[in-house]
Amino acid sequence: MKIICLFIYKRILGWHFSNSAPKDLKKYIIIAAPHTSWLDFPLGVLTKFALGIPANYIGKDSLFKPPFGFIFKLLGGTPVDRTKSHNLVDQIVDLFNKKDAFILALSPEGTRKKTEKWKTGFYYIAKGAKVPIVMIALDFEHKTVKFSEPYFTTDNIEADFNHFYDFYRGVKGKHPELF
Repeated sequence: MKIICLFIYKRILGWHFSNSAPKDLKKYIIIAAPHTSWLDFPLGVLTKFALGIPANYIGKDSLFKPPFGFIFKLLGGTPVDRTKSHNLVDQIVDLFNKKDAFILALSPEGTRKKTEKWKTGFYYIAKGAKVPIVMIALDFEHKTVKFSEPYFTTDNIEADFNHFYDFYRGVKGKHPELF
């Protein structure tokens, strides 16, 4: 699977990695941005399999319904009902605490639409689970996926978010006007 995904990624699509995910960490959160197109998901899945990252993700529950919902589960997905408030952050923190190894990939924007500010759930999950955040930039202009070094949150949310925003400065998503 890895060889096939690398072939598609590099030879057919012409993408490359500027560096890679941490190999020594068993638990962390990936934030992948900018999320401006449906193409971000297949690109993320190719990245996951090409690099052998055992990442999981959450998605709106409608994606997981028949007839094709099982595919999203096979790719590491877990459905969530976004219409209900049921303390998802605490549930995911508990999941991190119960597992020896767990990697969760999220879009900090929470949508493909233009947003003025990012959601904070990933931040509070990382803080609560005491795991680092690894940023992944999906740069469609240069066909490059770039990974950050693991970043542990501090007690200064504003400084932490400025650090995140700085990493993504200049990155062009598929639809740059939405980022």
